[in-house]
Amino acid sequence: MGDDSEWMKLPVDQKCEHKIWKARLNGYEEALKIFQRIQDEKSPEWGKYLGLIKKFVTDSNAVAQLKGLEAALAYIENAHVAGKTTGEVVSGVVGKVFNQPKARAKELGTDICLMYIEIEKAEVVQDELIKGLDNKNPKIVVACVETIRKALCEFGSKIITLKPVVKVLPKLFESREKAVRDEAKLLAVEIYRWIRDALRPPLQNINSVQLKELEEEWVKLPTAAPKQTRFLRSQQDLKAKFEQQQAAGGDEADGDDEEETEVQVDPYELLEAVEILSKLPKDFYEKIEAKKWQERKEALEAVEALTKNPKLENGDYGDLVRALKKVVGKDANVMLVSMAAKCLAGLAAGLRKKFGTYAGHVVPTILEKFKEKKPQVVQALQEAIDAVFLTTTLQNISEDVLAVMDNKNPSIKQQASLFLARSFRHCTPSTLPKSVLKPFCAAFLKQVNDSAPEVRDAAFEALGTAMKVVGEKAVNPFLADIDKLKLEKIKECADKVELVGGKKGGSAGGEKKEKPAAKAPPPVEAPAKPSGPPKKAPPAKAAGPLKKGKPASAPSGKSKKAPDTKEVVETELSLEVCEEKAATVLPASCMQLLDSGNWKERLASMEEFQRAVEQMDKSEMPCQALVKMLAKKPGWKETNFQVMQMKLHIVGLIAQKGSFSKTSALVVLDGLVDKIGDVKCGSNAKEALTAIGEACSLPWTAEQVVSMAFAQKNPKNQAETLNWLANAMKEFGFAGINVKAFINNVKTALGATNPAVRTSAITLLGVMFLYMGAPLRMFFEDEKPALLSQIDAEFEKMQGQSPPAPIRGAKKAGGEEEGEKAEEEEVDGGAGDIMDLLPRTDISDKITSDMVSKIGDKNWKIRKEGLDEVTAVISEAKFIQANIGELPLALRGRLNDSNKILVQQTLGILQQIATAMGPALKQQVKNLGIPIITVLGDSKSNVRAAALTTLNAWVEQTGMKEWLEGEDLSEELKKENPFLRQEVLGWLAEKLPTLRTVPADLMLCVPPLYTCLEDRSGDVRKKAQDALPTFMMHLSYEKMSKATVKLKPASKDQVVGMLEKARAVMPAKPAAPAKAAASKPTSSAPSSKPTSAPARNQTPCEDYSEPEPKPDTKKTKPAGPVAKKRESMELKVKGDKDNTSKQNRLSRGTPSNQQGVVGKKPPVKAGAKDEEDRSGPIFILVPNGKEQRIKEEKALKILKWNFMTPRDEYVEQLKTQMSTCLAKWLQDELFHFDFQRHVKAIGAMIEHMEAESEAVISCLDLVLKWFTLRFFDTNTSVLMKALEFLKLLFTMLSRKNYQLNDNEASSFIPYLILKVGESKDVVRKDVRAILTMLCKVYAASKVFPFLMEGTKSKNSKQRSECLEELGCLIENFGMNVCQPTPAKSLKEIGVHIGDRDTTVRNAALNTVVAAYNTCGDQVFKLIGNLSEKEMSMLEERIKRSAKKTPAPAAKQERTQREHPTNPNATFLRKPAQEEVPNKLKIMYRTYRIQARAQNAHLEQSAPSIPKEFQLDLDVFENNHTCASDIPDLVQHKLDEVLEPVMIPERKMRTVSPHFDDIHNSTASTINFVISQVASGDINTSIQALAQIDEVLRQADKAEAMSGHIDQFLIATFMQLRLIYNTHMADDRLDKKDIFKLYSCIIGNMLSLFSMESLAREASMGVLKDLMHGLITLMLDSRVEDIEDGQQLIRSVNLLVVRVLEKSDQTNILSALLVLLQDSLTSTAGSPMFSELVMKCLWRMIRFLPQTINSINLDRILLDVHNFMKVFPKEKLKQLKSDIPHRTLKTLLHTLCRLTGAKILDHMSMIENRNESELEAHLRRVVKHSTNLSGLKSDKSTEKGALRSDDKVIKAKVSDILSEIFKKIGSKENTKEGLTELYEYKQKYSDADLEPFLRNTSQFFQSYVERGLRMIESEREGKGRIQSSTVIPQHSTDSYLPSSSSVSISSNGEDLNAAAYYERLKILRQRRGLENSAPEEDRPPLSSLRPSVASSTDMLHSKLSQLKESREHFQQEQSHSHSPTRSSSPASNLDDLKKRLERIKSNRQ
Repeated sequence: MGDDSEWMKLPVDQKCEHKIWKARLNGYEEALKIFQRIQDEKSPEWGKYLGLIKKFVTDSNAVAQLKGLEAALAYIENAHVAGKTTGEVVSGVVGKVFNQPKARAKELGTDICLMYIEIEKAEVVQDELIKGLDNKNPKIVVACVETIRKALCEFGSKIITLKPVVKVLPKLFESREKAVRDEAKLLAVEIYRWIRDALRPPLQNINSVQLKELEEEWVKLPTAAPKQTRFLRSQQDLKAKFEQQQAAGGDEADGDDEEETEVQVDPYELLEAVEILSKLPKDFYEKIEAKKWQERKEALEAVEALTKNPKLENGDYGDLVRALKKVVGKDANVMLVSMAAKCLAGLAAGLRKKFGTYAGHVVPTILEKFKEKKPQVVQALQEAIDAVFLTTTLQNISEDVLAVMDNKNPSIKQQASLFLARSFRHCTPSTLPKSVLKPFCAAFLKQVNDSAPEVRDAAFEALGTAMKVVGEKAVNPFLADIDKLKLEKIKECADKVELVGGKKGGSAGGEKKEKPAAKAPPPVEAPAKPSGPPKKAPPAKAAGPLKKGKPASAPSGKSKKAPDTKEVVETELSLEVCEEKAATVLPASCMQLLDSGNWKERLASMEEFQRAVEQMDKSEMPCQALVKMLAKKPGWKETNFQVMQMKLHIVGLIAQKGSFSKTSALVVLDGLVDKIGDVKCGSNAKEALTAIGEACSLPWTAEQVVSMAFAQKNPKNQAETLNWLANAMKEFGFAGINVKAFINNVKTALGATNPAVRTSAITLLGVMFLYMGAPLRMFFEDEKPALLSQIDAEFEKMQGQSPPAPIRGAKKAGGEEEGEKAEEEEVDGGAGDIMDLLPRTDISDKITSDMVSKIGDKNWKIRKEGLDEVTAVISEAKFIQANIGELPLALRGRLNDSNKILVQQTLGILQQIATAMGPALKQQVKNLGIPIITVLGDSKSNVRAAALTTLNAWVEQTGMKEWLEGEDLSEELKKENPFLRQEVLGWLAEKLPTLRTVPADLMLCVPPLYTCLEDRSGDVRKKAQDALPTFMMHLSYEKMSKATVKLKPASKDQVVGMLEKARAVMPAKPAAPAKAAASKPTSSAPSSKPTSAPARNQTPCEDYSEPEPKPDTKKTKPAGPVAKKRESMELKVKGDKDNTSKQNRLSRGTPSNQQGVVGKKPPVKAGAKDEEDRSGPIFILVPNGKEQRIKEEKALKILKWNFMTPRDEYVEQLKTQMSTCLAKWLQDELFHFDFQRHVKAIGAMIEHMEAESEAVISCLDLVLKWFTLRFFDTNTSVLMKALEFLKLLFTMLSRKNYQLNDNEASSFIPYLILKVGESKDVVRKDVRAILTMLCKVYAASKVFPFLMEGTKSKNSKQRSECLEELGCLIENFGMNVCQPTPAKSLKEIGVHIGDRDTTVRNAALNTVVAAYNTCGDQVFKLIGNLSEKEMSMLEERIKRSAKKTPAPAAKQERTQREHPTNPNATFLRKPAQEEVPNKLKIMYRTYRIQARAQNAHLEQSAPSIPKEFQLDLDVFENNHTCASDIPDLVQHKLDEVLEPVMIPERKMRTVSPHFDDIHNSTASTINFVISQVASGDINTSIQALAQIDEVLRQADKAEAMSGHIDQFLIATFMQLRLIYNTHMADDRLDKKDIFKLYSCIIGNMLSLFSMESLAREASMGVLKDLMHGLITLMLDSRVEDIEDGQQLIRSVNLLVVRVLEKSDQTNILSALLVLLQDSLTSTAGSPMFSELVMKCLWRMIRFLPQTINSINLDRILLDVHNFMKVFPKEKLKQLKSDIPHRTLKTLLHTLCRLTGAKILDHMSMIENRNESELEAHLRRVVKHSTNLSGLKSDKSTEKGALRSDDKVIKAKVSDILSEIFKKIGSKENTKEGLTELYEYKQKYSDADLEPFLRNTSQFFQSYVERGLRMIESEREGKGRIQSSTVIPQHSTDSYLPSSSSVSISSNGEDLNAAAYYERLKILRQRRGLENSAPEEDRPPLSSLRPSVASSTDMLHSKLSQLKESREHFQQEQSHSHSPTRSSSPASNLDDLKKRLERIKSNRQ
């Protein structure tokens, strides 16, 4: 019991595996309870037992095993995952259960097997059971057979595949064990129940006694078809139906089931194919040619024995068939003939469709051999030809049969007709179309009049059979001239005929009975066939004999259009009868005056006649009588034109209104033709002819009219007849026109002497060309060249035009025969038959055996000769007959020739044959066409291309039907050749959508298509996916879905998913060309635009009246997909928003079709039901959900979102994750298989996005992942909706300032980039827009690598788009965006300059040009080595961009400036603007875009003011003439200035009209000169530098440079860069010139940096680039090679020192720190460079004690902080040199030493101070220094000490004073500092301020003194002290002094200036311009971001800022009338005061 207690504690699953059987037994019992208790089939609990189920059934203990089997059965029944265990469990059952003695165990084992079948695992179970049949234990075998039998009994033959079972049956009957034999017998009986006689052939070889026993059992079986009684899980609907039937006791579906079963199970399919070719006697081919008949007999006997096998393996039977054919055709021994015929019959029966290839060769020979009289020979031949017929189609052999129908030998004619009669029985109306039946009927009609009775009887039988098959109505038109007796006999034969498909016969009979009723009201029939072809030849051909025969006879009339009652058939009446009839309807006076001698009386008579006709009813109108009255003397010889006109008009009226017959027409036609050329009556004659054409059909009328016209000699009549006909053809269309009848007459007309006749003939040919196309010319190739050129010219005019829609003859179209089949080939009507009219040459006699043997020779040269001969024969013949002898087999052999040149030549010949043979080529499709498809598998692309061209040429002639029939195509697809598969699938995908019907055999291609979907080759898979929707449009989703049953489970899931996707994009079938519509102008709409309204609104019968009139059940089936298709079309248009309209559409789409409605309604209902619970939020906010998901992904707990195509596990994972974040209904919609649901779901997400933005952001990663899945869908409507949502989403994220995290970006951006290569422009446009938005929510530098990855795509569109995007990023964000480095990125981009695709090349070049515009010639260095060709392309593109890009900018600039029409202004500015170098303009343009993007909100609120309204002081100074126009500056009192709110208003609001004259000429001149500094031409640059040097050397002029310093420095270091990259490398340039240029630059710089006021204007970004350029120059080894190079370097050294001393100390220190960071980050830089930068820093550190007060410490500490972020302490220590680390430490220590603890107050600009390494470091240093001195104290202590204690120690005094001076030096506390200093001096009058003022500038000292005086005067109440405005010298703002305090001035002007200056600052702040904080000096990129901008970036940012800020600043000045310099950085008010005084003095 101790053991028991141990295992009792174990979990159930462990008990089940326990070694103690009791434990296992207990485990199984508990497991059984658990299995029965679990409700959810997908519960995770099932997974625990997945690996244990096999152990359940194979338990070694019998008692435990029984319980284990019960538990296993419960598991299999309830668990979703049970299917995975099928193989191992069933195998266990077979091996370990079926051998058990206990019946219960076996019973449970069987139940388990059956349960597996129920859960869709039938194949696996069956395989295991069949394996069990080989077991040595008979008990197991018996149990396996019994289980198979039970499975078949319950599930039926559809679920249990019988072929493998039948295969093993004979073996079971041979077993020694009686039990096995008995069980086999029961199984055979069960199989017989399901497949009946199909079982007999496979069992024919078993023991005769057993067979007899079986026969006895089979007879006892009930005849009713068995029914499936147990159903699969997927067949629950069938189960429900079955249960209902059982309840109702009905068996409605029995018939259907039986029929389906019979169709499915073919005994042939159950047989194993036998390979016989290898078993032929080795000497067979010698023996068959032997002279002794016995030897030939031996050979044939051997073959006959082999061909008795009922199923033969496919192979090349060509030689064998040829040998047998030779015996049949030429052997004199009739016994051998019949043997050979039997062999052929055996081959045909064994190969079935595969024999179709050889059918065309054998049939003519067999037919010829029917001349033999001996019955046994005839019988053998009949059997052979019947067997051959079943392997091919009637069309393929029709030519051969027709050829013998005129044979002189009656036996041949008789047997041919009988063969056709037997063949017709196998046909249906669809396989026996009119096009095939018509020529046969013509031949039979000859034979019914044959002298030999047996021939007549055979013809009657054949016609009767045809009538039975297609119906009397369809055959009657061909039986026009047959008498009643013969017609009766044909009908008699038809009644006797029994068709192979009995039902079809019945339906035909029914049709026949309905015929008389249908005849009477044709309009009722008209709608039944609206989709028939608009143009048909047959009626015309039927009419052919009418004219020559008896035109007035009743049968003749009937033959034309039997069902059309409008064509009244009437016999010719005598004149007397006519007069009587006319007298009854016409007034007597009219009759009397008809032949009066007075023309007026005749005219009056005609008027009465006309009135009578107009009032007559159609049924009362005797047309023949009336027209004969009109023809009565004088008749058509009437001399008075008015009477004649009236007469002709009446003829037209009668034809229109009455029942006008051809008999009546013949009365008047002659007269009409005679008058057609008459000047006065011609038009009336033409109208009458047209009316007759409508009444009697144009083809007949035209034929009569043309023949009559050319029987006359009157050329005018001939010409007008042809003109009328040309016009009539356009009006009536070309339907039924008998071209052949016209051609001879047209040729006559072309040869006429009268030019009018020739012209009319050519015009007519032009019209015919519209309908017939190029083949028409073939009839006239023998004409004279001059005439031919005229015809060609006419054809050329018509080229490309489409024939007009017919507007007449509509009523006839409606009356066309209902049964007429709309064959694809017949759609063109008459034009389709043109090829039949061409004279064709029989080349069979030229295809000699010598030529054929040459083609098959071993030597390739001789083979080539043979092929050349064939080419010559075909070229010479032009058009050939179908008979080409032995050529097909010979050419077929060459298609797999080892010499590829010969293969291509053969393909060329086959193309020739296609053109030459025309439609008759159909016979050769199986023989020669299929081998062309085989060539598509060739490894060489050029051979494949040639094969595809040939294939398309053949299809053009044959149509697709023949290619799709039979197994040939599916056999080709089964071959595991990736080339073959992808080519064939691509071809099918192209052809199938154009077809309206396809043969059922297309279904055979589906299994190989599914195999291709999983092919190893990606191309094959892609083509297979593309082909899926085209297969589905013909086969339906349901059929294709059923075909997946046989796939493996993994494959099935994948294929079903693809089918769902294909279903969404399934194309609509092309609409049938509707006959009724053919006459309307819009008739082409349904066919050309399937999605257009007319096509949608057609009823189903219009849309889908498939040509074959099949039983109703089949007709209604397609309507399901139809409805879906139509709906999907509408969805694309309407967006699918309301369910009601959807339902309406459905009901309209399938009114008579329950199945279609059922198929489509459930989603609608579901949608309606769900509406109720769709209120409330759809996005659910899950706190920290996103973070948790990211953690799980990092920990690899879930799949990382990374795939080529989304696999199921990704979709499932996403579905699970989304379930917590989204409303249930929305998730269902999002993961629905129907794309329309996706569209709805996205619509809902769009609606809720704004309101639920927080929740959207919380599950943003999942939302984006779901959209990536949509990128893999092929449905455009979903994609467009998805992109719409994404645009709105990113707009919202941008507005919320949300930044994507890396996880979100990496799982979305790569898939978005895939769609940038989409072929549709509209998609690409949206994706580009999203990428642009993306940069607002994700760093551009991070987007860059994704785009770089996108450039590696195979898709050229994607590569080009990605490159374009990269260009935009570089343009907008500078080179800093290039990751990982610009060099690496540009090298990768450069690779694409050599791309094959033009767009990719252009995009790559544009991107590099964008980089060039950003960083200039450095691009060439970064991009690395390019080939010479690529480099030249790049240089050319850069040149072109330089020419093109500035133009718009310049134009814009100029239009702005030239706004006033002032000649002076234009003169002053235009030259300067035009000559600004291109490069600067490009950079201005590029970076203005960037500046605009950053200041967009400013621009909206404050549109920039044109330069015309800006102010420039230079003009005031230099131009004295206009001074008087300057408005007075308003004077203000002292108090007003002190009150900041009371800033004075401007009194003069308008600007002087002459301002433009004095506009900024000095500034523009300086701009121009500076721009020339950057010139690529050395001399230009030197001249510009000389001019600037001249200005800088003169102190009084130097201030003009103020405001242009940054601009000048940018131009200068651009020139330095140009020299470094280009000039120095150019050997052609003189180095002295370069030296001179360097000297000028350095000289200028020294001059500039000797003037402190100007030097301080240089901003940080510019200084950084300048220092970079100078240090690079110092390190340039090439400079030393120049003469005096050392001296140059010394000058540069001096210049660097000067820059360090004179520049703004904050800016230069900041610049050096950034430069050091850049140089340490860059791997390409020289280590010397960093050293020199650090030397500069040390120098700065050395002077820090003197400069500390003028430095903005906040900014410096920010830069140090940024530096330490990039280089933390550890990273800094890892550098090769420790100098950077020491430099930084020294800098910080020095700063701490100089400022003490106050340094910590200067970290205001650093975000997240606590995380900053800098703060920690500073605290350590400060603490250390405090410990040393102990003298530091805080500000409050200092103040307290100042006020309370008169005696302070010296150190404290120093601290107090330094604190006060610090306040004075800061913008905000200046006034407070001065006040404190004043009070301090008052208290301690002996205090020494000298040490604090010694190191400051003169300006600062005077500022302090003035400030103290001002406070003193304030306190003492004195008047104004003469002083100037105060500006602290240490200001770091680029553009403005940073003082916020304004001093009082005694001078009104000065005060005004100060007040205005203050106001200007306020205005600038409002406009967002930089003047408030010291850090705003820095360019936006570097000041806003912690990362450091590249030098180039800052440089160009500076450029754009200069331009933008200058404009803004000047606008503000002009508004406020401030005379301050607009762009002067750190300008001081002393200067302003002087200049203002000068202006005032000028004015006076």
